Amino acid sequence: MSFELIKILPTPEDICAEYALPAQLKELKKKRDAEIRDVITGKSNKFLVIIGPCSADNEDAVCDYVNRLAKLNDKVSDKLILIPRIYTNKPRTTGEGYKGMVHQPNPEEKPDFLAGLIAIRKMHIRAFQETGLSAADEMLYPENWPYLSDLLSYVAIGARSVEDQQHRITVSGFDVPAGMKNPTSGDFSVMLNSVYAAQHPHSFIYRGWEVRTTGNDMAHTVLRGATNKHGQNLPNYHYEDLNLLLEMYGKMDLKNPACVIDTNHSNSGKKFDQQVRIAKEIMHNRKLNSDIHSLVKGLMIESYIEEGCQKIGEGIYGKSITDPCLGWADTEKLILDLAEYE
Repeated sequence: MSFELIKILPTPEDICAEYALPAQLKELKKKRDAEIRDVITGKSNKFLVIIGPCSADNEDAVCDYVNRLAKLNDKVSDKLILIPRIYTNKPRTTGEGYKGMVHQPNPEEKPDFLAGLIAIRKMHIRAFQETGLSAADEMLYPENWPYLSDLLSYVAIGARSVEDQQHRITVSGFDVPAGMKNPTSGDFSVMLNSVYAAQHPHSFIYRGWEVRTTGNDMAHTVLRGATNKHGQNLPNYHYEDLNLLLEMYGKMDLKNPACVIDTNHSNSGKKFDQQVRIAKEIMHNRKLNSDIHSLVKGLMIESYIEEGCQKIGEGIYGKSITDPCLGWADTEKLILDLAEYE
């Protein structure tokens, strides 16, 4: 085999023991998890806003951003639950480019996975400790889940991972909500089949163990738009799309029908400034239709301190080095506006 075995990495148990979550944060996470679960199950009318940088590339800038969110959270917590996006793995369409902090704690240096695993855990703990906001991350590598499993209150499964068997069955062992995105083709049935798989029990091999899961009844759909065979972006957040998703949910034996809508990616054609308009259209559609209101539980929004994006090495603090994001001024206004909707 053409594998070069470089070094054995510490187990999740080793890393988590060395960089342990303080006891008071464990209790706070239980409270946050319960509040978020109540939204997914329909017990709470609050609305989820999963928001933050496309990729978490710098601990200081990310924690600065989450601290700003926390101050805003105090103003909107009666209506919204803000969940910071601290995405430490970055999927790449071609396999080229920055793959996230777990690969490169410093984007300008070579990959260092040991340093990366430590860096992502320390960053998540710091952000939580400073703000009281437990975060969301994307599960790009199912075997890496235990390195952060005690810290995350929400997990996203990306458009290129959602059809993968290992991702689906690993989600079935989570005790937090997992958003299963529609694939890049836009096929709703693939997404719903992934939710079905994640909601049911499975037996499989995981990190060298034979394991059995009980199913995750908080697995749900995420609409992120599609790309057709001509490379054109096709949004799927419109009223008609949501009615179709409702109809398809009704034909499947799924618990807690729920949808979170990604306002960027193919829904915006990666025109980051359109996220404000898209978010408001979705909130308007929730007002028009009580079934859509019950189905759509939240939004995913890409936002950072500075708007747009930059190339690696430009060194602009708080500006994305991957996909372009909303800036803080527009973010703050949008969150306050979202809190005004019923």
